[in-house]
Amino acid sequence: MAPRLRRRPASRAKAPKPTGGGSAARGARARLDRVTDALAPGAIRKRLKDFQRASGLTALGGVAILGFVVIWLLARIVAGTAMYLFAYGALLLVVVSYLLAPRRLKLEGERTGLFPRATEGDRLEVDVSLVAKRRVSTFLLEERVPERLGRTVRVPVTKLSAGNAVNHHYSLRCTRRGVYEVGPLVAVASDPLGLSQQETVVADKFELLVHPRLELVSDRPLTRQFEDPPIRPPVSKPWPSGLEFYGMREYVPGDDLRRIVWRASARTGRIMVREAEQGITDHITIILDTDRGAHSRDGEGISESFETGVRAAASLGVRHLREGYEIKIETNAGPLTRSLRGPTSQLMLLDSMARLEMAREPLTNVIRRMLTSNKRDAHNILITPRLGHLEAGQLKLLLNKGVSILVVALLWDDENADTPGTAAALGCQVVAVHPGQDLASALFQDIGAGNRI
Repeated sequence: MAPRLRRRPASRAKAPKPTGGGSAARGARARLDRVTDALAPGAIRKRLKDFQRASGLTALGGVAILGFVVIWLLARIVAGTAMYLFAYGALLLVVVSYLLAPRRLKLEGERTGLFPRATEGDRLEVDVSLVAKRRVSTFLLEERVPERLGRTVRVPVTKLSAGNAVNHHYSLRCTRRGVYEVGPLVAVASDPLGLSQQETVVADKFELLVHPRLELVSDRPLTRQFEDPPIRPPVSKPWPSGLEFYGMREYVPGDDLRRIVWRASARTGRIMVREAEQGITDHITIILDTDRGAHSRDGEGISESFETGVRAAASLGVRHLREGYEIKIETNAGPLTRSLRGPTSQLMLLDSMARLEMAREPLTNVIRRMLTSNKRDAHNILITPRLGHLEAGQLKLLLNKGVSILVVALLWDDENADTPGTAAALGCQVVAVHPGQDLASALFQDIGAGNRI
């Protein structure tokens, strides 16, 4: 009897595992961004200055060391004894100069006029005072200032007797928001040949937070998009009361007695109750797109579109805080602040905006977090330069919940010129901000013409 052949079961095709290409691409772009930042002219200049200070050599001392290396290599190739002696003589000269440079000067210094916080565009008048504990001579008083605030201050001092003081005044211009370190204030003394130098710290570094510039902006918070006409959105609940005064009507059984307007009732002879405009909320969520690839960028690594977005977020947040609303700032990487309320929270909001930097997380991350949230009673402000197909699809799902969305489109590139049209087609309110346009006029003019369904 022939053996019966067994049939092998068909092997099931395994589903391909996600390769994480999106996260790998974001990681590669982040590494490329770090390389680009490291090769920026300002970063190269800073590294060269840091190396010079750490080595204790001046530019002339560096030339002497380089000359030693070149002459020593030539002597090795040519085998010249005189060249060896000349090379080692140059090296010995640098070592002797390093040993002769004064190590620590007996000085005390302080600065006045610096404040922990300033606003973009402010001018700070700083006074520096230096007192000698004993007689010192021929040194350079140096206050290190970041390039975006001004030039490094250098004051040559030829002689300062014990107990005497020297004063100097300089100005700082806060042209860009951010976190800066002013100082340290140092006294630099060099050897007679000027090949090496030693620093004495007389005042520590000072951290300065430059807040973004605030502008008078307009915004009308709405709980939900479908307010006029009052059509129920697909996934929404009606809101029976609000915060803005709408009008008065005659009392009907079941009305809240706290809404009775007694003066109007006495004047009309009928019991009148106050009505609030339906659809008003006191929760504001400001979403700032921090994707580095979406914003403009110049040779120094500054993004004008991102800075404008930061100013818009700060201006809207401060305005609503002063009006008593609850504010929360969201970025692509996560919440920037907790829920804030009241004018006293402005400082926390502005400090967070001063420290904010761009990243590589996409805008879809924050929209996805909002889709999974059960909170629907917030007015949402999205500040972004670009709305792609994926972001637009997610916004449509968010709008189907009935939430209100105002899109502030930062139109810096021609390729993103269709962002306002995309947002308007979805049913969002739209504000377009162009380069050089002030936020007050942009939001005031476009809010009234915004597309509201």
